[in-house]
Amino acid sequence: MRLKHVKGASLRVESSSYVVQDPQKYRSKMQSFFPKKQPIHLEIGMGKGKFLFENAKRNGDINYIGIEKYDSVLIRALDKLEMEPLENVKLFCIDANMIDTLFDHEIDLLYLNFSDPWPKERHSKRRLTSSFFLKKYDTIFQNTKRIILKTDNRKFFEFSVKSFTDYGYQIDSICLNLYEENLSSNIPTEYEEKFHKKGYPIYQIEVHKQ
Repeated sequence: MRLKHVKGASLRVESSSYVVQDPQKYRSKMQSFFPKKQPIHLEIGMGKGKFLFENAKRNGDINYIGIEKYDSVLIRALDKLEMEPLENVKLFCIDANMIDTLFDHEIDLLYLNFSDPWPKERHSKRRLTSSFFLKKYDTIFQNTKRIILKTDNRKFFEFSVKSFTDYGYQIDSICLNLYEENLSSNIPTEYEEKFHKKGYPIYQIEVHKQ
């Protein structure tokens, strides 16, 4: 799908106080962006920011960082934050491949929501749950490595379950149809709402590794 260009997106992203410019310069210093030193939760591929924004509103005792590669998408999150400012949110406009250059044992929980499944086998290394990326994540977590994944793609989900367990992660919970469960604590992403309305099952897995 071709990404729609948004006029002025780059300028807005570069001038926003919510977006950290050159975040690699602040490796090991991420807490300095927030007024309170508290756990940091990270979302890779945050899209328009609904999931991150709602979590930050509900959980003032957690700091949130969202990563999005495209400024034309990230500004939709900026729209939300400018309408309702939150001090426990920061955004990075950067490729996920740079993840291991950004954090030095600073993250408590990683969210992977509706990541690109890269369905062709020759592209499997690009999947955010491949061993290539799991190795990158080793250096970002502060203590226990904790990941929560949601997707509508069954093959990507099955790949991810195997990849997690092969890499030594333990499964804390697994769900083959999230909307058959108690959803009181679930915060949907924009993609999730779209896929659920079409009748697609939403898969979720929570894993950890010491």
